[in-house]
Amino acid sequence: MNEKLKALKAAFPYTIPVFLGYLFIGIAFGVLFENKGYNFLWAILASTLIYAGSMQYVAINLFTGDIGLINIAFITLMVNIRHVFYGLSMIDKFKNMGKFKPYMIFSLTDETYSLLCLTDSPEGINKNYFLFFIALLNQSYWVLGSFIGSVAGSLITINSKGIDFAMTALFVVIFVEQWLFVTSHIPAITGIIISLLCLVIFGSDNFLLPSMLLILIVLTIIRNKIEERISVEKEETE
Repeated sequence: MNEKLKALKAAFPYTIPVFLGYLFIGIAFGVLFENKGYNFLWAILASTLIYAGSMQYVAINLFTGDIGLINIAFITLMVNIRHVFYGLSMIDKFKNMGKFKPYMIFSLTDETYSLLCLTDSPEGINKNYFLFFIALLNQSYWVLGSFIGSVAGSLITINSKGIDFAMTALFVVIFVEQWLFVTSHIPAITGIIISLLCLVIFGSDNFLLPSMLLILIVLTIIRNKIEERISVEKEETE
């Protein structure tokens, strides 16, 4: 069997949870985008070229408001600043991906990042193709959902109030899945404590960047201890 097809078949089962989430939040985005006067072609284009999850929800109002390009760039940076940290942690994983590397960087959404952190290519499967298809499948789900939502929004009158909460719900699901899957909860607990602390100190509008910086610093400091604990727990369960 062709190694590309083998990698695609191996990657697909890992992306099913993202498929279920992306399809519906993509639909939500498509409905909201269409309600602002953009047809399905614009929804497909946005999800193909922007592909920024929560930022696409924010962009809906940016596109329709009287906001300058500099302000849009700044808002985009603030909303997606966490991707800087995602990228830093993926340097080793992407360094040997050759022609796939630019797309892997572009497609590194929260959900794709989560999958790439938790999964390794099965034995006998080309690693580069495996990681690439995880990213590509995830984006295809988002584009499909955006298309369906935009078309549905143009054909059916839909009350879109509160529909953007779908993105928040997906983040909660991802967190719960990681909590159940990983053996050590130290990173998750660290993230929760630091985020709450920064929320109290800096407020809801400014806590994201300092919390991400502190989480990165703390986890870097205790990384070896976490890895040692995970190794011990694996040995105890075997």
